[in-house]
Amino acid sequence: MPFPSRRDLLKSAAGVLAAPLIAPSEPADARPVVSIVRIPNGNVAYAVERAIDLLGGMLTITSGRHRILLKPNLVMPQVNATTNSAVIRTLARLMAAAGKDVSIAEGSACAEPFNIHGSETFHTSNPEILNAMQRYIFDQLGYTELAKSLRAPLINLHTGDLAEVKLPGAFVFEKLTLHRSLIETDLLVSVPAMKTHQFAGVTLGMKNLVGVYPGAIYQAVRYRMHEAAGKVEPSGTAAAVVDMVRANKLGLTVIDGSTAMEGNGPTGGTPVPMNVIVAGTNPLATDIAGAHLMGFDASEIPTFTFANRAGMRPARLDEVELRGDPPEDLRKKFARPQIVPWALARQGWATREI
Repeated sequence: MPFPSRRDLLKSAAGVLAAPLIAPSEPADARPVVSIVRIPNGNVAYAVERAIDLLGGMLTITSGRHRILLKPNLVMPQVNATTNSAVIRTLARLMAAAGKDVSIAEGSACAEPFNIHGSETFHTSNPEILNAMQRYIFDQLGYTELAKSLRAPLINLHTGDLAEVKLPGAFVFEKLTLHRSLIETDLLVSVPAMKTHQFAGVTLGMKNLVGVYPGAIYQAVRYRMHEAAGKVEPSGTAAAVVDMVRANKLGLTVIDGSTAMEGNGPTGGTPVPMNVIVAGTNPLATDIAGAHLMGFDASEIPTFTFANRAGMRPARLDEVELRGDPPEDLRKKFARPQIVPWALARQGWATREI
């Protein structure tokens, strides 16, 4: 199936949405810019501010865009597997200072006792379970109080006002259901925790958008999404991630590498003190840089391969302009995850519905 032109991708009529592949002010032939900043003495706010400044500053990044949606990675109520709230707090403060309207949104995967009972994880599309689970996770990770202190709406992406959008040339879903807040926002900001992943290799800014698949339609733990994507490619993840990236206005990624995770992530790995923030307006370039710091080459990550097949660039780290601290001073060789193809995972994980 042929992919649409860039002009077609940028049309918003008739429910067609797509993320900008480069910042609006960036020349089409320019190398995408990614900033890498060491966190000094635990000062996360300083590192986030410097990373944003190296991209031209918040006013430049958000020029012409007023409604901003921050999407952390709150996969479950496990602090070492989720986005450091200090990163979200700093970004929200910078955006508020720039006169922007900021919201925080997430659709988490699982939590006990909602869709985890003992050692078993269940998939579910039950709105009551999804709503109770999301409230609990926001509370447990401190995001309920954070949102109050920032006076920023906190949005549960699993349920509520959902709408269908079309995605020409999709790998998996030519029609996607999204929370209306994603459709109406001017800029989606992905703020992932830096982690390895047993399906995707790594989970960074683009993979973080699995959390915008509403559970009311695709289930938590996105079982229906994985099932559909597993018919397209082995990971049951990569192609669906790229579809969701293209269906959204993802124009800034800020990777939280304060404490990363290696091995069998996204929740069962080992914490790694990386003390780094990685930021960029090109989602693929930012993820390639983040993966490089984890010791991965871009060619190892199926999400990056599918992004390139969809027409997204760059393909390699040497096509990216890096600013800030030298990456080789920060790079570590992460323990690789044991990759589990979806065809195998579906036989023993979240096999039952609740």
